[in-house]
Amino acid sequence: MRLDGKVCMVTGGARGIGKGVVETFVREGARRVWALDVNESELAALEKGALSVTGVAVDVTSSAAVNAVVERVRTESGGIDVLVNNAGITRDAMIHKMSDADWDAVVNVNLKGVFFVTRAVAPLMMEAGRGSIVSISSIVGLDGNIGQTNYAATKGGVVAMTKGWARELVRKGAKIRVNAVSPGYTRTPMIASVPEKVLEPIIARTPLGRLAEIRDIAHAVLFLASDESEFITGQVLRVDGGLVL
Repeated sequence: MRLDGKVCMVTGGARGIGKGVVETFVREGARRVWALDVNESELAALEKGALSVTGVAVDVTSSAAVNAVVERVRTESGGIDVLVNNAGITRDAMIHKMSDADWDAVVNVNLKGVFFVTRAVAPLMMEAGRGSIVSISSIVGLDGNIGQTNYAATKGGVVAMTKGWARELVRKGAKIRVNAVSPGYTRTPMIASVPEKVLEPIIARTPLGRLAEIRDIAHAVLFLASDESEFITGQVLRVDGGLVL
């Protein structure tokens, strides 16, 4: 059990990669997994499937709401050992067609949300002197993509924050590790609407010959969250089947 006794928080935990991470953490012995999401019905279903999961409906773009949830976790669980910043959205468009609203929506969830949650959790980890923070970026944040200016900007920002926090959160002898996972194209609900004819060329360019499955990303997050990676910080782990070499 690689997370035996640990308290974990996963944003965007009700579906897709976040749900996969929550379920993996439960299997690996986490004492409590706090799953944060805006979808109350899917959180309720997740709670029914695992006694060690607590679902909380929260909008990560509200700093007040985030602070209240983190305080609840501190009160009920005593602290947070692992934070996974996974909540994210897309609003794709070519730059000349991208609206202010689409830019703001993606920046607010994917970038400000990560900042708000980490800002609230970091003092608890600093007080405990340990912890692991894993944020979900994307290969788009590293290499860019047509029609995803807003998404690329936020996921690149996640990488930059990861590296800064890896330096900042080891002050006063704290052993807080901060890393990111950058998935390639992954079979999640977010990608379900993409036609197979669009995905086929991507699969053909991928040396391992397929798209990522949710379990591939969840296992990478598990490694970085666990003590098995205790000498790894400030790193970005690509999980893309070799699509970008």
